Amino acid sequence: MKKKLLSVLLSTAMVASLLVGCGDKAEEPAPAEPETEAPAEDEEPADDEVEAPAEDESADAEDESASEWTADLSADTGSVLNIYCWNEEFKSRVTDHYPGYTDNGDGTGAIGDVKVNWVIVPSDDMAYQNNLDETLLKQADAAADDKIDMFLIEADYALKYVNAEGVCISMADLGLTDYMADQYQYTKDVVTDANGNVNGTSWQGCPGLYIYRRSVAKEVFGTDDPTEVQTHFSDWDKFAASAQELADAGWKVVSGYDDAYRVFSQNVSTPWVVDGKIVIDDNIMNWVEQTKDFTDKGFNNKTSLWSDDWAKGASSSGDVFGYFGPAWFIDFTLAGYTMDDADGEAAVGNGTWGDWAAIEGPQGYFWGGTWVCAAQGSDNQGLVADIMYQLTCNPDVMKEIVTADNDFCNNQPLMEEMAASGVTNAFLGGENVLEKFCAGVTSISLENSSIYDQGMTEQFQGAMKDYFDGNVDLDTALENFYTNVETRYPELTH
Repeated sequence: MKKKLLSVLLSTAMVASLLVGCGDKAEEPAPAEPETEAPAEDEEPADDEVEAPAEDESADAEDESASEWTADLSADTGSVLNIYCWNEEFKSRVTDHYPGYTDNGDGTGAIGDVKVNWVIVPSDDMAYQNNLDETLLKQADAAADDKIDMFLIEADYALKYVNAEGVCISMADLGLTDYMADQYQYTKDVVTDANGNVNGTSWQGCPGLYIYRRSVAKEVFGTDDPTEVQTHFSDWDKFAASAQELADAGWKVVSGYDDAYRVFSQNVSTPWVVDGKIVIDDNIMNWVEQTKDFTDKGFNNKTSLWSDDWAKGASSSGDVFGYFGPAWFIDFTLAGYTMDDADGEAAVGNGTWGDWAAIEGPQGYFWGGTWVCAAQGSDNQGLVADIMYQLTCNPDVMKEIVTADNDFCNNQPLMEEMAASGVTNAFLGGENVLEKFCAGVTSISLENSSIYDQGMTEQFQGAMKDYFDGNVDLDTALENFYTNVETRYPELTH
C-alpha cells in the first residue's frame, strides 16, 4: 500500500482520530457535488408526441442502463467477504434484508459460494478504528481471504478514511452513482472527498427529535398530544421553563450532561478549527451555560451518555421525561432501555415501552449514522456493489427496513411516500413519526463540520464534566480542554 496511506492513517489515528459525522472545510476545499446528476424520471408522452430516437443517442442509453440494476460478479474471485463494523446493526440489516443471504448460525453467513465473515470490534476507546487502521495498512500484502472488502464508518470521522489515498473505492467506480440520486444530499456530502468523489453510501438518514414520555406529559402539561407538547419545547427558553415545571413535579427534562449537546453542536456558525486555531463556537458555550444551569437546578441526573444510570432514566423506575435522538436511537437503543424485562416482549406493559412520543423540539439537528465503504483491494467488488445497491438504493428493500426495523431510510421519495401513507410506530404510541423526520432531514447542513469533530467533542465534553460536577471552575475546564486537545493535535493552537 502506498506510503501516503500509511502516513494518513497513522497520523490520523495518533493525532486526529475522531468518532461519529466529517473534513475541515476551513482548510480543505468543500466537497463538490456528485458529478452525476439524478436522471429525470421517465415520462410516457402521448402517442402523437413520440419522436423516433436518434440511432446514437448516448443520453438515452445512459438512462436505460441506469434504470435497472444488474449485479456484475464477473470479475469477483474471492471466496470470503470480510466486513468490518463495530456493532450488530448493519449485520442485522444484511442478514434480514439482503436477498440470498444465508445465516450459517456461527456468526458468519453465506451469499452463494462466498462466505461472509463479520469482524465486529466495539468502538469504545478507539478500538474499532485502531483495528481497522492496522488492518488497512496490511491490505496490499494480505492473503486474498484476509483482505477487507467492506468497512463501516461514522460521520464524525468519515473524512479520515474517504480522503485517504488508496483506501476507498468510489461509488462511481462501482457504478452506483446514478442509483444514489434519491438519497438525501447530506448523506453523500459526509463521504465526499476533497476531489468531489463520493466514497461511501448509507441506508439511513439521521435527523433528530426530542422523545418524551406520554404519561408524564399528561401529568405535567395536561396532554400527551405531540402538537400540543411541542408548544412547550419549541425554543430553548420554553424548554427551560418546561424543565422547571417538570422538576417541580419530580421529573428530569434530560438524563444527563450530554443529551442536548448534538442539538447545539449541529447549529454552530463556525467549525472547531479555523486556520489552525481552535474555535469554541458561541453555541457550544450556550450548551455549557444551559447544562451547568440545569445541573445546579436539578433538571438532570448528572449522568454521562451511555452510562447505566443515564439509561435507567427511561425505565419504569426512572425519572427522565425525555431524550434527544434520531430514528436509530429510538428503536435500536431507547426502546431496550424502557423494558423492565429485557428478555420479554417489546410491547405495552413491559416497563415504559409504548409510553413515548416525539416532537421536533427547540432546534433541528442530526446525530450519527453509518456509512458503508468499499475497500481498495477487495476481490469481491461486484458483490460489494450489489450489497450497497440493495440496502442503500433499492426502494423495495429499503421499504422492508423501514417497516421491519423502524429505521428512517436514505431515500427521499420513499420516505415521503411512507409518511403520507400514515405509517405508525408502536413504541411511540402509534405516532406517525416519519412526518417529523422528513421535515427535519432536508435542513441538515455539514457546512461547519471538520475532521476534528470527534476528538473535539470527546475532549470538550470530558473537560466540561469536571465543571458541571463542581470540581473545577469554567476557566480551568477550558484550559484543560485546550491542553488536552493540543496534546492530541499538536498542529493546533488557541
